Amino acid sequence: MQIKQKYIIDFAKGVTWILVLSLIFYYNQEQNLTAWIYFCLHGSYGLMWVSKSYIFPDKTWESKVGIPYAALIFIGLVLYWAPAFIIASTGHQASLPIITAAIFTFSIGVFYHFASDMQKYIFLKNSSGLITNGFWKQCRHPNYFGELLIYLSFVLLVIETALWWLPVLILFLFIAAVWIPNMILIDKSLSRFEEHKSYKDKTAFFIPYIL
Repeated sequence: MQIKQKYIIDFAKGVTWILVLSLIFYYNQEQNLTAWIYFCLHGSYGLMWVSKSYIFPDKTWESKVGIPYAALIFIGLVLYWAPAFIIASTGHQASLPIITAAIFTFSIGVFYHFASDMQKYIFLKNSSGLITNGFWKQCRHPNYFGELLIYLSFVLLVIETALWWLPVLILFLFIAAVWIPNMILIDKSLSRFEEHKSYKDKTAFFIPYIL
């Protein structure tokens, strides 16, 4: 038996708001502003992801995998909930500058992630080849850059706790074990286009050049 990767990812991200809400009430954190900020950020991101999956889906996640690998994907996605458990279980309340930085980082991340995915979807629906303008003008994987900022915003909300290292470690492991290998595979696939080499030479890997 096999299942599409998108179903596992959509489910895990789609129920995030329910999980966070449950933790807030289970640990009696109804008066904790940081918990509600986290609920708004991670919860809305999960719902936006599910909407994106149906409005402008990424064919990468359409491939099917066996149940063991599907379970591994789900377990991996559950690890992203670490900040929610830390905030709710410890009653942590982030300082105002940290909350401000988290919201700012999240907003920029959402812009890069979803807008670049939308650009890619529309481009590939109407043509083929390399995307070298818009979000892809300065870096080759702007959607991953946006996702980095999104998850970084969740990490920021617990950066003042003793357990700050746990979500940082989880994010680092995902970047090293999943994101970077996926981006390298995409680059290899796109290398079949003649103009890819010159495009690669003048663009960043996935963190855009500022100038």
